This record gives sequence, C-alpha cells and structure tokens, in this order.
Amino acid sequence: MSQPLEGNAPQPTRSIKQFERLIGTWSMVGTHPEMPDAVQGISTFEWLRDGALLAWHFDWEPDQPVPSAYNVIGHDDTVEACTMLYTDTRGTARIYQVTLGDEWKQWRDSADFAQRMTATFSADDKTITWRGEMSEDGGATWKEDLSMTFTRQE
Repeated sequence: MSQPLEGNAPQPTRSIKQFERLIGTWSMVGTHPEMPDAVQGISTFEWLRDGALLAWHFDWEPDQPVPSAYNVIGHDDTVEACTMLYTDTRGTARIYQVTLGDEWKQWRDSADFAQRMTATFSADDKTITWRGEMSEDGGATWKEDLSMTFTRQE
C-alpha cells in the first residue's frame, strides 16, 4: 500500500464544511410513537481525514428499543447533497442523502421503506430539534418515526 504524500491530504468541500456546526458531543432524547417512554443517548460528530469526511456516532443507553449507529458523511462534488453511510447494531446498513443549511435534512428514497428527517437549530446552536417520518409505500403516505432533541454538551 502506498503512503500519501505529505501535504496531499484530502480537502474538505463546500458542502461538507457546512457540518462544522455539529462538531462535538450532544446529549439526545428520542421519542417514537411505538415506544412508551423517551430514550436517552449521546451523539458525537468528529472530522475524519482533516475535514474531508464527517463521522457521526450515536449511542443509546443500554437495552433501549432503538439501535446505536455509526455514520460517515462525505461529498460527491457533482451534487449538492452529501451522502451518509449508515450502519447500526441490528446489522442494518443504509445510504442517506444529507444537507445542512438553515435546516438539517436527511432522506432515503426506497420503495419499501423511505425515510425523511428535518432538524432545526436553536438561535444559539445549542439545541437541535429533529423530526423523523417514514413511508412503507414508496412515499405515498408518511407516518411519524423517531424524533430527537439534541443538546450540545459543554
């Protein structure tokens, strides 16, 4: 395997740089219409390869009905949205499209299980309110999915 030449590290793109506001550790509270109680967890966002990729790891408290997951977000410079590779403790793997501007949006178009999520930031960027929806009929009808509140840890 060849070694990278010094000074030739991957360079972050405009689309991936927008995720800078997520870097750090966040506490999470999640709710789902099929869960009787809210669940607690921790999310961590950190740069990989000098800002060329973003790793997002979230862990729920043990024995919760939602899976912990690891994600890597990167950018194809021919499209505006970034791509996120998702894998979780159930063995589920998915690909999502992700954008972050005034809102943080994430979506997956699939005929048998589509998802879309929209998140808004508080004025001080210390709280994120995330609303998830899912469709099992190709997007004809949508129902509530996992919703979360992220709070930045100091």
